[in-house]
Amino acid sequence: MNLHELSPAPGSTQVNKRKGRGAGSGNGKTAGRGHKGQKARSGGGVRIGFEGGQMPLARRVPKRGFNNIFAKPLEIVSLDALNKAFADGETVTAQVLLDKGILSKCRYGYKVLGTGKIEKKLTVEASAFSKSAKEAIEAAGGKAEVK
Repeated sequence: MNLHELSPAPGSTQVNKRKGRGAGSGNGKTAGRGHKGQKARSGGGVRIGFEGGQMPLARRVPKRGFNNIFAKPLEIVSLDALNKAFADGETVTAQVLLDKGILSKCRYGYKVLGTGKIEKKLTVEASAFSKSAKEAIEAAGGKAEVK
């Protein structure tokens, strides 16, 4: 194969439409812009979100509170889930939870909540614990470690 034999895959390239090149081209005279108006002019058109002077949707919808764009949301795991999935004396980490399918994703870590009961002695390594979850884990003889 030589350089002069190379060509793009069939259908991967298209010839550009040449606008304003006569009536027979299908894109002559107004070149697909219609007759007059703001969108027919050079540099014409409206900004994104403009609704012709009507109050735009982004301003019509009520806004409340504060949305922290830097927030790192934690995944949630209950004590019940830990009690079912782990044997006595095991260590619980984010990777183990992902492997067992308890968590589907764990981007910023996970928090253990005190929903349900725990009867096994587990060492739990999490980003955060609720007060009741920490007490329940320690009452069962386990450890709650913040990582």
